[in-house]
Amino acid sequence: MKTLLMITGAALALAATPAAAQDRSDRAGDIQFKLLGTAVLPDGEIDQVNVDLVDLPATTQTEANDNVVPTIAVEYFVSDNFSIETIAGMTQHDVDAVAGLPGAELVSDAQLIPATVTAKLHFDLGDTIKPYVGAGPAYFLWVSDKPGAATIPLGVTDTDLSDEFGVALQAGVDVALGDGGFGLTLDAKRYFIGTTARWFAGETLAIETEHNLDPWVLSAGLAYRF
Repeated sequence: MKTLLMITGAALALAATPAAAQDRSDRAGDIQFKLLGTAVLPDGEIDQVNVDLVDLPATTQTEANDNVVPTIAVEYFVSDNFSIETIAGMTQHDVDAVAGLPGAELVSDAQLIPATVTAKLHFDLGDTIKPYVGAGPAYFLWVSDKPGAATIPLGVTDTDLSDEFGVALQAGVDVALGDGGFGLTLDAKRYFIGTTARWFAGETLAIETEHNLDPWVLSAGLAYRF
């Protein structure tokens, strides 16, 4: 009888061991929140001039300024090594001329929501470090913009930046801090997306230019996975 109990106990222990290991390694259904400081580093150069009623210098070139903003990311783990992530935040930029009309402010206080969803593949480097790569669609939604100070004397009364679809590539790393679900995260995204800028004088389209935005978006912050 004693021998039978020992054999039964050993069998139960062996059966429980794979299940426990699976619980630790397979965390499908987890959600991870990230609170981030994010640097948005756009390009903003002119790719093409479609309309020019004010005779801009032929060498005119533009650049959008950088900005640092808080963002939130929410991530759902389909499996321990595959997740879907979206970010929430808003960033604000001016567009200035850097050639042709150097220093001239052309667009002021342009506010952007960079709506993004990425699919991410995670890699295991021990129990605490998980680098990842990802990619997905993005939609740049401009919610506000104003004519730059240099355009108002030319009779410009309104500006418009077009909303556009694009794609984002992503790489980063999550570093667990103990077993409580907290961690540190570093993330880099490169967007491939543009916009068409229009300046109006009353009802007349005075200038229309196409711009490469293609920003780098670099983030660092805290994460909590549960």
